[in-house]
Amino acid sequence: MTRLFSILAGLAVVALVAVTYVLTQRGGDGDQFAECRAGAVAGGTSAIGGPFTLVSETGETVTEEDVIDKPTLIYFGYTFCPDVCPIDNARNVAAVDLLEERGIDAKPVFITVDPGRDTVEVMREFTDAFDSRLLGLTGSEEQIQAASKAYRSFYSKQDNGDPDYYLVDHSTFTYLTLPDHGFVEYFRRDDTAEQMADRVQCFVDAG
Repeated sequence: MTRLFSILAGLAVVALVAVTYVLTQRGGDGDQFAECRAGAVAGGTSAIGGPFTLVSETGETVTEEDVIDKPTLIYFGYTFCPDVCPIDNARNVAAVDLLEERGIDAKPVFITVDPGRDTVEVMREFTDAFDSRLLGLTGSEEQIQAASKAYRSFYSKQDNGDPDYYLVDHSTFTYLTLPDHGFVEYFRRDDTAEQMADRVQCFVDAG
């Protein structure tokens, strides 16, 4: 009887460990988007995103509530960027195209980290060259710094002494934000438009 009890107790412990592992991996902590995530965020998703006030490419002052009114892909860069920014913005627009084919209305957003050169007019010309849905946002140095800090992005101007021709080092993540949830996921440069669309759809369906 004692032996049987020990065996049953042992099996119960194994089962409990297995269930705990499954729940942990699948978001047993109440994370409704657990199966959609491709990676973890240090400090949790609540550590990224938040309020911001910027100026749209139409000259209007906007907040995060105005901008994030649908699934939104936010990218920080600048219009004078010689390589990665055009490629990444084109990829983000392509992901939105794929989502539209699936009946999901999403928005690509481009926030400059070079407000000194990226005026409202420059932002509008840049974004219109990609797609009418791509929303460009600029603002004062303080507004850009606050938005970048909220999303834990990085940028640093290379000061070469020329006020007109310089580069800006910056991070290249794209941040997925949802109206009722805020930031939920980030995408790396090596994520394809198809991969992005699949994961965005997962979040939308789970929401």
